[in-house]
Order: sequence, then structure tokens, then C-alpha cells
Amino acid sequence: MTQMPGTTVGDVVSTAGRPPVLSVDGLGKRFAGVIALDDVSLDLSPGSVHALVGENGAGKSTLIKLITGVYQADSGTVTYQDAETTFSSPRAAQQAGIATIYQEVHLAPQLSVARNFFLGREPTRFGSLDLRRMNREAQEGLERLGIFADVRRPLGELGLGIQQMVAIARAVSTEARVVIMDEPTSSLEPREVQRLLSVVTLLKEADVAVVYVSHKLDEVFRACDTITVLRDGRLVWTGPTSATNRRELISRMLGRDVAELDEGKLTRLSGRPPVTDAEPVLRATNLSRRLVLDDVSVVVRPGEVVGLAGLLGSGRSETAKAVFGAMPLDSGDIEVDGEPLRRQTPASRIRKGIAYLPEDRKAEGIIPELSIRDNIGLAALPQLTRSGLVNRVKLEDIVKVFIDRLHIKAYGPGQRVGQLSGGNQQKVLLARLLCLNPRVLLLDEPTRGIDVGAKAEVQGLIAELAEKGMAVVLISSELEEVVEGSDTVVVLRDGAQLGSLFGDEITEDSIMDMIADAAAEQTATAVAEDVF
Repeated sequence: MTQMPGTTVGDVVSTAGRPPVLSVDGLGKRFAGVIALDDVSLDLSPGSVHALVGENGAGKSTLIKLITGVYQADSGTVTYQDAETTFSSPRAAQQAGIATIYQEVHLAPQLSVARNFFLGREPTRFGSLDLRRMNREAQEGLERLGIFADVRRPLGELGLGIQQMVAIARAVSTEARVVIMDEPTSSLEPREVQRLLSVVTLLKEADVAVVYVSHKLDEVFRACDTITVLRDGRLVWTGPTSATNRRELISRMLGRDVAELDEGKLTRLSGRPPVTDAEPVLRATNLSRRLVLDDVSVVVRPGEVVGLAGLLGSGRSETAKAVFGAMPLDSGDIEVDGEPLRRQTPASRIRKGIAYLPEDRKAEGIIPELSIRDNIGLAALPQLTRSGLVNRVKLEDIVKVFIDRLHIKAYGPGQRVGQLSGGNQQKVLLARLLCLNPRVLLLDEPTRGIDVGAKAEVQGLIAELAEKGMAVVLISSELEEVVEGSDTVVVLRDGAQLGSLFGDEITEDSIMDMIADAAAEQTATAVAEDVF
């Protein structure tokens, strides 16, 4: 492996001294004159798990796309199975035995689970798709990973977590020699994370080389043999997992002393005056929709952060969408500053001061083909338009303020959002919402798939907004984030509200106990009904 000057490379773990199945040497890539990757090298050994870590914008995604043929390198080489290789497309890489699972699910939601499982390699019988075989083998492939779903259903009808597991099962089924996992657990709940890590172990035992990209460092230390750290497109450190620890790794990722992070206060919103005596900004009462929500109520006061806690499918996102007017309700009342909201449309809710950050930023948030300027400015257009003409000077001023305030890393406001890292895309969405000067901010997975540094910045921004009096609803699959970031937590299960926790009552154990007690009660009731 080539070592770039000024970097530290540990004693890289090999598997029984065998040659790497894939090596990259001195890869470099520029976009519009900006260096995205600079002289990066690494080796992937068969039967090993190699972590790739770094802040958003560090070059991880660019490196993956260069390996798999999405981009062509400006310099350097890729050697696969002892032959120097250039893949013309991701399909060519997949056919050669390199499977990639991206952070965002890149499948066809309108097609069935089975069709997605075989996408691009569909079996035929007498000239037509062999649907019976597809359904049978897809069901078997999913069940081998502990996934039980009706493979005839459209993929889009399933939750993001299940969709991600389908993408993983599809990649595993291709008998790849290299499997690249880009934030594979970002949409998964704890039991699904454990299942995925078991799959990683199976791949390792099958002599597959696994690249594991994750911001969740506990998973990195549990699953990976070797770690490579990238920062600003450059290789910073490569070595065995046993040769470092969490604090050292964060320090290398951010390029500064880890003590500067003040890790204990990344999300804590303590120190603010109590908000319990203030009149609510948002009052949502008895929200119900058949088979989705059952009598859910949320009250948020000025300067308060209310967390919605629960497992995938508990109704967290559905509650936020209902408040925002994006999901019709059968019954329930919603008020902002004491004024009832009658119209169930996002446009009417925006006018009343409610802003919503969706869980799936690619499908429901950003417009990747448009620039940062245009994505942020969408929300401000009504205020900046007169007689059909947009005041470009004011638009540029607004965009510059938010790029600076949120530390959006880009070569300029004209850069396409689709070229940004996940964390910077999330910041662009937040900037768009803040252009609206909302009274209520609904945040669904605001730190999903973003790195340690960007996460701290987003969490700090949420704390700052709350301190200035904004009412915030926070949804996160990371229970620690909900616990540390909320003044009040509403616990949900299967679309029903189990109860609320306040102040010192809010702990991970108390939330999980509430969910477990409800599950046990439901089981006991079902057993009693069977008996009688």
C-alpha cells in the first residue's frame, strides 16, 4: 500500500498473508477544480471487514464510486483479483463480483419485493419472467437473514428499515467477492442492526471482503478488523481496529484534539429555563387514522423539545406527517398558538408556521439536480418574488447567511446538492426550513447518516433554536439522542401512545421498559382471548 506523506499507517491486518482481493493505489478525483479525493490507497483482504470512516465530505462516497465505476478516477489505479481494472459502470462492477449497498435505498419502490431482489438479473421461463421462482427464491433469501415479509407486496409499502434489509439481502445473494456497505444500519432498529452484523460475520466466514462505512463507531469496533480514516479527501490513518480507540478515532476524523468536542454535551439541552408554564405553541390532540394512529396527542411549548420515541413502525413519522398535513386524519385536532387548523395540507400548515424535515431526504426533501442556492431559496421565493421576478440579490444574501451559519461545505452556492455529502444535504434542508421562520419545527431523523462532527453541529443548532423559543418535535432512531435532546418524550407503539416522560424520568431504560410492558400486556391479552 502506498503511504502519502504526513499520514500514519498502522500494521494492516491481512488474512493469513494472502494477497488482497482488491487494492486501490493513489486514487484522485476533482470536481470543478475542487479536490474530492487525493492520493488515497487501501487494500481489501478476503475474509476481513474494513471500516471506512471520516466526516461527511471526507471522500468516503467518492472513493466507493470510483471503485464501483460511478466515477472515473483522474489518477491512480484499482486492482481487482490481481488485474488492474477500470469499471465502466456500477453494473459492470456488480457483474464482476463487487456489490454495493448505499445509505439511501436505490431500488424500485413500485415493484414487488421479489422483483427488487432479482432486479437486473431476473430469471425467465419460456421467454417470460419466472415469477414463481422469483417469489420462492426471494422468500428463501430473505428468511436466511431472518427477514419475514410478503415478497409479493410493493417494496414502497414497507418501512425504510425493511427496504434496507431487502437491499442487503439482494447484494448478499449475488455471490459477490467484495461487498461495500455504505451506512447500512442508518434506517435499522437495534434488533435489525444485530441481524445485519450477523450477516457481516457470515460474509467474512465465506471469505468475502467487506467494506463497512459507518458513523456509528460502536458498530465499527464490534464488526471491523481494519479501519481507514479519511479527512478532506486524504488518507489520514489505516490500521487494525485493536490499535486505536474511540477517542483517538474521532480525533483523527476531525483533525483536532478530541477534548474540544465536549462529547458529554453534544445533545444535552440542559441549562435552559423550564417551559412548563408557557402556553403551548403546538397542541395536537387525539390524532387518529385507521390502522396507522390511535388517539395520539402531542403538546409543545415555546423553547421545548418533545421527542417521539418508539421502534420502527411505532407511528413516530406518521405523527409528524399528520401534524404537517401530509397525512390525512380520520379525527383529531391541531392548534398553533391556540388557533385551530382546519385544512389538512402542507401548504396551509407552512403558512401557520409549521416546518417539517422528512425522514427520507432523497425522496421527500432535496432536489439533487438543483443548486444549493435553488434548494434553499425554494422556501423564500414567495417573499423574494415581485411581479413574477425573483430578487436575486436578496436571495444570494439569504443563501450566504445559511451556508455560513450551518457550515455547509461546498465550493459555492451554485454547486448541485446531489454532489454534496449526506450531512451537507441535511444542512441544506434545515436551511430551507429556517428560511420560513417557523414557530414549530418537526425533525424526523435530523442526524440520520451524518458524521460525528456534523451531528454535533446539527444537535447544537437544535439546542440553539430551542433556546430562542422555537417549539421542536424530535424523532430519532438513536434512543440516546432522544433521551439527551428532549425535555419531554412521548412513547409510541403500533401507532398508539403509551405515555409521556418528563425531565429526569427520561432514560433509555424507562422508555424501553414502557415499550416492553405494553408488548407483554398485548401478548397476555392475546393468550387470554385464545383460551376463552
